[in-house]
This record gives sequence, C-alpha cells and structure tokens, in this order.
Amino acid sequence: MLIIPAIDIKNGKCVRLIQGDPKRETVYSDNPVSMAKSFEKIGAKLIHVVDLDGAFSGFPVNRDIVIEIAKSVSIQIEIGGGIRSLEAVEEYVSAGIKRVILGTVVIGKHFEEYTKRFQDNIIVGIDAKDSMIATHGWKNVSSKSAVEYIKELRATGIKEIIYTDIATDGMLTGPNYQSIENILKESEGISLIASGGVSSIEDIERLNEYTLMGLKGCIVGKAIYDKRIDFREAVNRFH
Repeated sequence: MLIIPAIDIKNGKCVRLIQGDPKRETVYSDNPVSMAKSFEKIGAKLIHVVDLDGAFSGFPVNRDIVIEIAKSVSIQIEIGGGIRSLEAVEEYVSAGIKRVILGTVVIGKHFEEYTKRFQDNIIVGIDAKDSMIATHGWKNVSSKSAVEYIKELRATGIKEIIYTDIATDGMLTGPNYQSIENILKESEGISLIASGGVSSIEDIERLNEYTLMGLKGCIVGKAIYDKRIDFREAVNRFH
C-alpha cells in the first residue's frame, strides 16, 4: 500500500487546514519544493499536492510552484485544486504531471470531454460529508451519496478515485473505516486512495487490511507534520 504524503499549498506555503476551513490553518513550511524533496529522499513513491487557493477560487493559483515541485523530484506527483477546465488539465499534463485530480468539474455535463482527451491522466477526487458528495472547496453538499456517484464514474471508464472524508480531515481522529469499506464493497474494479483522519501507524495498519479489496494507498498529512507518524518507518513497513 502506498503511503502518500500531502503537500497543501496556500499563499505559496505548505499548510494544513482542519476540515478544509481556511480560517483553521497551520503553516508548516515556507518552501513546498524543499518539502517535496525531503519526502522523496525518505522514500515516497508519490506525493499528493493540493492548490488550496485554487480549490477556493476555482482556477489554478499556485501552478508555477506545483510545476517546480514536479521538476524538482524524480517521483510522480499528483495535483488537485481548482482544475476546472480542459486548459488547466492540459497545462499540467504538458508540464509532465501525469496524475491530475478533478473534483467539482466532474459534476458538470461536459465531463466526457475530459475523459476523451485525458483518460489516462485523470483521477477523480471525491470529497464527502456524512457520505454525501461535497463540492466547490467543500462549501456545497449535494444530495448524492459517494457510493452512488462512484458507480456512475466507474461506468465512464474512471479507474482511480481519491476519497476524502471531510469530517475526519485534519482532525487526527482516525479514518472513516465504515465509509471506506462500503465504497470498496460496492465499487469493484475501482482503485481507491483513502484520505482524511490518518493519525497513527495503527490507522495505516488497519487500512492496509483493505488492500485486497482494492485500496491502493492512503494520503497522510497532518500526522506526518506533527510527527505523530514517522514517515520513514511507515514507508519501510508498508510500501
């Protein structure tokens, strides 16, 4: 199972938010590029990067920093946050970033255009609150369940999904195991990455039990920065 460190960028800095709230922010580094290099050095195989300013504004804001990160490491990065146009996807893919996370835009009617042009590059990020889909930087909660939506996405050819539980994100209370298990049971054929709430090696151990059901990895943020999880130990044990 992949242990995927997170780099969330806001105002050019590496930060973590609690439950996606921009008013509940902790700055961990002024240099996201150096942070990415340190994760690679420790043994990361993939880095999860989010343009938080982009997520809230609806278009890429920290694109130059993201591209610099991609060019500064030899491992893959994936990028999400404010990517709501074909042009935005094209810019990242052309810069060598092969994993582009789409969120809000997949709710729209023109998602087929994205899958036609970028089928091999698109990962869908699903954010849920009480198992219901949340969009537009987590500000809007829809009436559609995550499981129902994932089934629809699978039918379009989407193969990989990042599932974030908003209630647990940044709270260090442990993942929402029940939601993760339900999705894996109901969505055979989907490769799932879990995000939100991972706070200890024990949480990772429990998530590792779901790999046979299709769990590809988990994203870890605040627990690494707060040193609740030794990232080197986690990589050595689970990669």
